[in-house]
Amino acid sequence: MADSGMSVSPYWELTFDTGGDVDPPERDHLLAQVTEHGIRDLVVFAHGWNEDRSAATALYRRFFAPFPGLAPKAHLGYVGVVWPSMRFSDEPIPDFPKSVVATEAASGPALDQDTRRGLLVAFPDRADVIEQVARLLDERPDGDAGLTEFGRLVRLLLDGAGSTAADTDEDGEPAVFTEEPATACAEFAGALAAVAAPGGTEGFSLPNPWEGAKELLRQAAYYQMKGRAGTIGEHGLGPLLGKLAAKAPGVRVHLVGHSFGGRLVAFALRGLPGQARPVKSLTLLEGAFSHYVFADRLPEDPHKSGALKDQQRRIDGPLVCCHSHFDAALGTFYPLASRLAGDDRSCLGNEIAAVLGPRWGALGHDGVQAVPGTARLDLAGALAGRLPASGCVNVDAAAVVRRGGPPAGAHSDILHPELARVVLAAARIA
Repeated sequence: MADSGMSVSPYWELTFDTGGDVDPPERDHLLAQVTEHGIRDLVVFAHGWNEDRSAATALYRRFFAPFPGLAPKAHLGYVGVVWPSMRFSDEPIPDFPKSVVATEAASGPALDQDTRRGLLVAFPDRADVIEQVARLLDERPDGDAGLTEFGRLVRLLLDGAGSTAADTDEDGEPAVFTEEPATACAEFAGALAAVAAPGGTEGFSLPNPWEGAKELLRQAAYYQMKGRAGTIGEHGLGPLLGKLAAKAPGVRVHLVGHSFGGRLVAFALRGLPGQARPVKSLTLLEGAFSHYVFADRLPEDPHKSGALKDQQRRIDGPLVCCHSHFDAALGTFYPLASRLAGDDRSCLGNEIAAVLGPRWGALGHDGVQAVPGTARLDLAGALAGRLPASGCVNVDAAAVVRRGGPPAGAHSDILHPELARVVLAAARIA
């Protein structure tokens, strides 16, 4: 339903469950009213990892706020996608007030109550496992035995996740890590130390592996969110956009996604029915999925392709990928977690992505890769009117996406009018 407290109007929210089913009254309300309001362009935004509906709505309120002033003559409508995801409360979001929970978490238990509730949503029927994980994080027993048990519990959380998070056409992706838990935790601990003190590793002693254990748990939760986002996009949002195209064929849809929300809107392309082409632009903001997802062939294995191979052609306009090297979540932890999921190379220290090589990269760190013809622009160039009318376009947004503390860095630093202007430029809305 429309939110009277929203910064723009008309605005609708669409709520999806874990399987991609949308709330029927919200769906019907949108389909019935979009033509009544004379909407020409509909901007659909999907959040990334988040705590709850109120946080998602606050994000949309602030991101959409510049649009009316930037395009005063456009007949715009706005949709906020709400889907079940979670955010660890110790991750700061620039420009959002620091929560009391986040403040207390610094001196309280390793997993505060909000984070535990989020984990219960992410992993239903695993309350006993979550409690054991929380206890181990608090107690930090000496030796490898405790870390081995911790790793076993994390794997139990992911039992049944399967290959739902795969971004290539491989038969499946192992979840989070395959090597010994103590080694995995040590690598995450080293990465955390490097992010917290970049360039300060001279004379540095390896931190306690338990410092990396929480990061291992975080990546397990995000692996689950990553798979869920694809499911909701393909089986929920995509079919709904097909219904919208049939109901209101003149409405131009512009998809926007942050983090795993980028994966959600991208996989919606694969869920579009038949020859429906309602999507006129797609803008990814710090997309938390593989930079090879649209590739026809993977550089490491030309017999394999990205999971969304050629899906950018379902867009009647450009696919714009905004990325920033200040995004530590994607520049450091995403490639490290991906490598730990099935490769035998090892690294610690600062330039994780550079050490690991391009195989494990994320869209939000360095943009779309291995798609011939992909254009590359800086933010100034994109805003100067040089965005191509179609195809993949990488926009280096580091000029504005640059603030945020560890562990995520600038991953959530997206509340900038410049990024709203990029969305409008991709949509060809003056």
